[in-house]
Amino acid sequence: MSFDVDRLISSRARGIDASGIRRVFALGATMRDPINLSIGQPDFAPPEAVATRAAAAIREGHNGYTQTWGAAELRTRTAEHLKADVGWDIADTPGAPGAETELLITSGTSGGLMLAAMALLGPGDEMVIPDPYFVCYPTLAHMCDANAVLCDTYPDFRLTAERVEPLITDRTKLVLANSPSNPAGVVMTADEWADLSELCRAKGVVLLSDEIYDEFTFRDARSEPAHDPAALPGLRCPSPARRDGSNEHVLLVRGFGKTFGVTGWRLGYVAGAPALVNQMAKIQQYTFVCPPTPLQHGVIAAFDSDMSAQIDEYQSRRDTLLEVLSPVTNVAAPGGAFYAFVEIPESLGLTGTQVFEKCVERNVLLIPGGVFSPRDTHVRVSLTAANPRLREGAEILRDIFQGR
Repeated sequence: MSFDVDRLISSRARGIDASGIRRVFALGATMRDPINLSIGQPDFAPPEAVATRAAAAIREGHNGYTQTWGAAELRTRTAEHLKADVGWDIADTPGAPGAETELLITSGTSGGLMLAAMALLGPGDEMVIPDPYFVCYPTLAHMCDANAVLCDTYPDFRLTAERVEPLITDRTKLVLANSPSNPAGVVMTADEWADLSELCRAKGVVLLSDEIYDEFTFRDARSEPAHDPAALPGLRCPSPARRDGSNEHVLLVRGFGKTFGVTGWRLGYVAGAPALVNQMAKIQQYTFVCPPTPLQHGVIAAFDSDMSAQIDEYQSRRDTLLEVLSPVTNVAAPGGAFYAFVEIPESLGLTGTQVFEKCVERNVLLIPGGVFSPRDTHVRVSLTAANPRLREGAEILRDIFQGR
């Protein structure tokens, strides 16, 4: 009799479907030189100073564990950045008797999000997330036996206090906002952040701000003065932390992978109330232990790296996409990140999955909108293909929308 592993699998695992994005990646591996508009990974190399410092850290013997909270030098530099960027004075004495910390280096932003969900959510609890959403958001709730409550943000993809407020109940623990967003690239305004932050403060729930693309914001979507050398000169994306009042209800989740081309290094950080961050650190101790040590040393140099040329290139690609597709359909203009969430003309009578299949027939890869939402009315187009390949792929999509 063969051993039946299947009967032992938990309901937690059974309730998780493989990411639709991963299925597209697997399909792409079987295609010959596709026009790949699916992947959310930058197509530029990391800054030389970042790569050099990481390599040096390996040779210098920084290959063991760091403290769970992260390497001391990276923590110091991150705290300095947050002070300049959002005005937070980080209380940072982890490990001392009775000490608390507001800062934790994590294994990517995904690691930070998981730690936050595990620290906040239990059976029957609720988290409000935008619809459409980054694919891991509903699964975070599922893994904690909690419920993800979808906030409809169609057609402009803006997570506003007006839309969120009716969804908050006595079971709500957190509201998760993402700006610039995945899959739409939409950037929240300072007023939208202020209203949503005040709503969460008044309701006594955490505002979890997923800011993985915080620096990767296009010039025309930036509005507030920046003082950090890593930011584009003079302007930056608003953050809910830049406020004149209490910020104990805000948990910032940020990372290095997208802006600096090191997605595979799995490095991020969280900052927030000590009562929450210390619980997250405790869970990290028994799960991730600590992020990769030599790579922590490498990203110290990221804070002094100028990525403005790369971000401007992506803004140019955004403009190319809008030039080709805006005349034939609705596209909420992305203000940052690598994506556009493109509406399929209703007259076409096709779902996002059907458009995806037609694109595959023409050697183009993108992601159907149903991967990010219960609706399958859009497709996500990534800007990580350089011109003229991006233009070629966009023109093929335009032709499909026009019934050609």
